[in-house]
Amino acid sequence: MNKMDHVERVRAQWARELPDLDTTPTAILGRAYRLSNLVRPSIEETFAAFGLDRGEFDVISTLRRSGPPYRLSPTVLYRSLMITSGGLTHRLGRLEKAGLIRREKSAEDGRSLLVVLTEPGFQRAEVALRADMANEAQFLASLEPARREALAELLKELLATLEGSNSPEREE
Repeated sequence: MNKMDHVERVRAQWARELPDLDTTPTAILGRAYRLSNLVRPSIEETFAAFGLDRGEFDVISTLRRSGPPYRLSPTVLYRSLMITSGGLTHRLGRLEKAGLIRREKSAEDGRSLLVVLTEPGFQRAEVALRADMANEAQFLASLEPARREALAELLKELLATLEGSNSPEREE
């Protein structure tokens, strides 16, 4: 299948104007950027249906996937989410007000706080995630399962290389 998309039209124009220029980076990164922009509104609508924005969903889903007892330090959370500590504090305030998380003192170190997913937060994270996965699956429906897996593997390889040792998922 040889479909022409916006990025391919741009590459064809550059091939005409600068035939010696390798536009393969645009073929990959330009499409990744364009895909992100095309799907973002639908993803945001999905979260909004559950009273969440993307950042709030990221917090409660990170707590949910951390497993029992569904609590993390703010440091682990903000590193995992790749945001500033100030940005996290703002999100936590909104989530706490909504009753989806609570902050409590650490049993090991009374000076430290832990962010704990409440039962309503646990439920909201799961239903929002299931809705998000169903929504995102629609975007990929035109690709055969084997091609989706191949694309996922290639993107994983590229991202792992770019993240290197700076991966935000490292826990202390």
